[in-house]
Amino acid sequence: MRRGNLTWVGEFVLLGLSSDRQTQAGLFVLFGAAYLLTLLGNGLIILLIQLDARLHLPMYFFLCNLSVVDICYTSSGVPQMLVHLVLEKKTISFARCGTQLFFSLALGGTEFLLLAAMAYDRYLAVCDPLRYVAAMGPRRCLVLAMVSWLVGVANSAVETVVTLRLPTCGHHVLNHVACETLALVRLACVDITLNQAVIVASSVVVLLVPCCLVSLSYAYIVAAILRIQSTHGRRKAFGTCASHLTVVSMSYGMALVTYMQPRSAASAEQDKLVVLFYAVVTPLLNPLIYSLRNKEMKAAASRVLTRSSGSDRSARRLGPKSM
Repeated sequence: MRRGNLTWVGEFVLLGLSSDRQTQAGLFVLFGAAYLLTLLGNGLIILLIQLDARLHLPMYFFLCNLSVVDICYTSSGVPQMLVHLVLEKKTISFARCGTQLFFSLALGGTEFLLLAAMAYDRYLAVCDPLRYVAAMGPRRCLVLAMVSWLVGVANSAVETVVTLRLPTCGHHVLNHVACETLALVRLACVDITLNQAVIVASSVVVLLVPCCLVSLSYAYIVAAILRIQSTHGRRKAFGTCASHLTVVSMSYGMALVTYMQPRSAASAEQDKLVVLFYAVVTPLLNPLIYSLRNKEMKAAASRVLTRSSGSDRSARRLGPKSM
């Protein structure tokens, strides 16, 4: 598409991680296995929360939303990576590129905001337990989740539109594994001051502000835990936050180190690793962290399996008798 002396390409070529066929085959197996395990792990978390009434609590409501985000986020990019590891021609149309960019930004922003909502939930549970049930009622939980999703989608819509309006003057090779904002901005042949401002504003809205809220929540939580006299009480209070704190440290830590440092021409390879971390590693580790470090999740899995095996035995006993 041409407008005056400016042109927009119809498709992009993604360079990916490697051009070596053996390396690509190994990456295909690795990413494919990680993708299937991600779908299985997050799917099981959603199923457990829906089947076990004891998990119908605010923390697990947000965890269910987080698992949905992880499934959608990894599905927005990993299948295409797998296809490109097999095909010689690694192209993506302009429309598909824009769609992928929108969903990855929306889901990534929503995840950071959901983690902040979960930190608020843990703050009330530890610091104000007497008001917890009233403060974190179904309506409050629903509002917090809806705000997280809506802000994530709105932020993504603005950043996607501002990014895709940039002409590339015929440049169509993206040194990346997916359509990502910074990779697309590097191809622009016009002034990108507006884009840089939008990227900074977006980082503040979906990363810096939620991170500050999480940090403030955990500052109060730690202060409350230190006031507990018994060692057992401290361990129990900290245990309610351990899984969430692990995920928060992993997610916000990587994002802050990456996006809050000065950009350089040599950052393209680093950007690839960041996208792979959030598209492959984080959605895979989240269900493992919440299932292995959370006693209630393990107990729920045990109860569901017990009920399932009990139902199977009852069905066999009540089955048709031989005549």
